[in-house]
Amino acid sequence: MPLAACFQLALRTLRRNRLRSALTLLGVTIGVAVVITMVALGTGARMLIEQHVRAAGTNQITVVAGNYMRIADDFGSDVMEGGGGSETAVSSSPTAHHEPVRKEDDWWPGKGISPRLPGLGAAKTLTPDDAEALAGQVRGIAYRAAGVSETAVVSAGTERLFGRLQGTDVDLPSIRVLTLKAGRFLSKKQVEGRERVAVLSTTASEKLFGPGRKPIGLAIETRKQTFTVVGVVDRPGGFAGADSLDEIFVPYTALQDLLHIDYLHSVTVAVEVTGESSRVSQDIVRVLRPRHNLGSSDPDDFTVKPQARDAVIGKGLNPMLARAVMGSVVGLDRVTLEDMAQTLERSSRTMTVLLASVAGVSLLVGGIGIMNIMLVSVTERTREIGLRMAVGARGRDVLVQFLAEAMALSMTGGLFGIVLGVAASDSVGRFLRWATVISPISIVVAAGVAAAIGIFFGFYPARQASQLDPIDALRWE
Repeated sequence: MPLAACFQLALRTLRRNRLRSALTLLGVTIGVAVVITMVALGTGARMLIEQHVRAAGTNQITVVAGNYMRIADDFGSDVMEGGGGSETAVSSSPTAHHEPVRKEDDWWPGKGISPRLPGLGAAKTLTPDDAEALAGQVRGIAYRAAGVSETAVVSAGTERLFGRLQGTDVDLPSIRVLTLKAGRFLSKKQVEGRERVAVLSTTASEKLFGPGRKPIGLAIETRKQTFTVVGVVDRPGGFAGADSLDEIFVPYTALQDLLHIDYLHSVTVAVEVTGESSRVSQDIVRVLRPRHNLGSSDPDDFTVKPQARDAVIGKGLNPMLARAVMGSVVGLDRVTLEDMAQTLERSSRTMTVLLASVAGVSLLVGGIGIMNIMLVSVTERTREIGLRMAVGARGRDVLVQFLAEAMALSMTGGLFGIVLGVAASDSVGRFLRWATVISPISIVVAAGVAAAIGIFFGFYPARQASQLDPIDALRWE
């Protein structure tokens, strides 16, 4: 008998006992729904944790134009502070390892550089082409965003605020994990077209336009120039290096026009792999120095700031102690971030095992229900089986027929379970405000598991039916 005909006959048989069939597939329905819901919750929780880790700035590196490094007369106080801040920076000046001056071809870091050279101070040599070069030549950079920054008074009608204009690029939301609250972020076309558009932080939006209002399409004014609001984003509170000023994001090209400059103030990049910021920082220096025509005895005209180190060292730590730690512990950011990644992996593994156990029990109960009903069906239809065999049906035909019925039960339950699981995941995310991510893979796996349950738990009853003796079956009362 063709397989399609077997399934048609199986569905007809199941419809004759609608209530019993519905109660049987209910177990599979609940099991599949639990699988999808639990996986959605687990995946959502994991992504939320990863976003918080990334939002802390641990995978970010900022390249700042200019070099304000203070290099002491002795080798032991060579930590560099960019722009007068407290963030430890990567530079070509000597490290704390008391290494002598090396020959020109043995550079990095601190090799071939005089320990008494001052920094260059402000510089206008960081360009958009440098940002493109970093993205193309440095392995391990996931995102990059050119940056121009300026503090300014921003107004909307009678409301005014003193905020920070952040001229940036389209990748910034991925770097800083910005959450879009309304509208959209800057597009590539708007950046290349130097358009006067702006994306407000939530605090800036509330101060300029009032709480709860979506200012999409409205205008703000700064430095006698008008910008149209196209979006509102939420900035994670854990962002490393974020100051207290309200932020207004605009295309860096538009802000260049506003300030009448053609260079960048910074380039922000995000590292692909956790713990790679030290290596990427060194590669950034290797790429930028030749581009800026710096010789081996020239100090950098830029500052590379790995945010991971600032997150590890922490704000407010004694600068002398920070210098000693960062100069003595190689790859401190790598060690810390690897520990974080391992902790996250262990938590995810524990959660996965727990969720799999819960879902497995539900599916096991559903599978046992299918086996029980199929055994009852074989008993009830013994005479029918004997009659089929008497008119020429083989044992294999009977086996396939009952397997088709078991699979029809389990797959129907699986389809209902998928719908119920997707609805439950959406409801949990909507009403309880939990992070849920419905994975297409989990849906495919759930459907496959439902079919496998039908085959596994339906095989024994089907085999029992296929081994019946036709004469004994015809005598059955």
